[in-house]
Amino acid sequence: MAGPTVAVLGTGTMGAGMVTSLRRAGLPVRAWNRDPAKAQALTDTGAGAFASPAEAADGADVVLSMLLDADAVVDVVRQAAPAAGTTWLQCSTVGVEGADRTVATARELDLVLVDCPVLGTREPAAEGALTLLASGPDEARERLAPVFDALGSTTLWLGAAGAGSRLKLACNSWLFMLTAGTAQAIALARALGLDPQSFLDAIEGGPVDSAYAHLKAGLMMAGDYPPSFGLAGAAKDARLIRAALQAGGVSDRLTAAVLETMDAAADRVGDPAAVDMAAVIQGLEVQGPEPD
Repeated sequence: MAGPTVAVLGTGTMGAGMVTSLRRAGLPVRAWNRDPAKAQALTDTGAGAFASPAEAADGADVVLSMLLDADAVVDVVRQAAPAAGTTWLQCSTVGVEGADRTVATARELDLVLVDCPVLGTREPAAEGALTLLASGPDEARERLAPVFDALGSTTLWLGAAGAGSRLKLACNSWLFMLTAGTAQAIALARALGLDPQSFLDAIEGGPVDSAYAHLKAGLMMAGDYPPSFGLAGAAKDARLIRAALQAGGVSDRLTAAVLETMDAAADRVGDPAAVDMAAVIQGLEVQGPEPD
């Protein structure tokens, strides 16, 4: 097979889709996950499943991390201990402070860091249609070209490592506002005795229309939330956004309201990691009285 060997550390919802896209492009993949069954489930794509981060990273040209947060990323990459000079493609959403920690870790381990969070959810990851927010040294571009071709439909190169993580926060802040705004419109339409589908019909084709709003509204109206972007992960990212707003001297009142609504929804849905963030509507709608 041509192209670099890629070790994928973290094969959850997004990582699994990325493995599928890499294998479709013919790239050799070595996969690891804390739950070994999730890595093993990908062997039918031709990927190898390994018992430890170090085994997965052994011999890899590129180590791709797709994990929950900065603590997990730094811990797992240190366990992996890739060979000096290996390209580290860091795709997790880790925030500003977390991105700075990955820069320090790459320096410590002598790795070539490309900070590259992605825009997209489970289906784009599996279809190779992500948007890649890449930041890092020019020397990494040629080596990563076949990887980026496999994973994404669009790549933005943004400068020094860390810029990608910063832009991801700005993008997710907009995404969360759109999701929360859609939830409020659906909840309000219901409260006013309207069919919430009428809201979607009213905006369809106009300047404020959004395919994403239609997608999330469909889940909200059905009351069914199969996870594409999990509520727990969204709340984690909202906290990173809030910290960045505060550090940058920008008011956090809008994100604070969205986060409060996410947390209220999380209290009502049982396992917030098992539902899509469209379940945020559960934090807005009035619940029935508790039984005596």
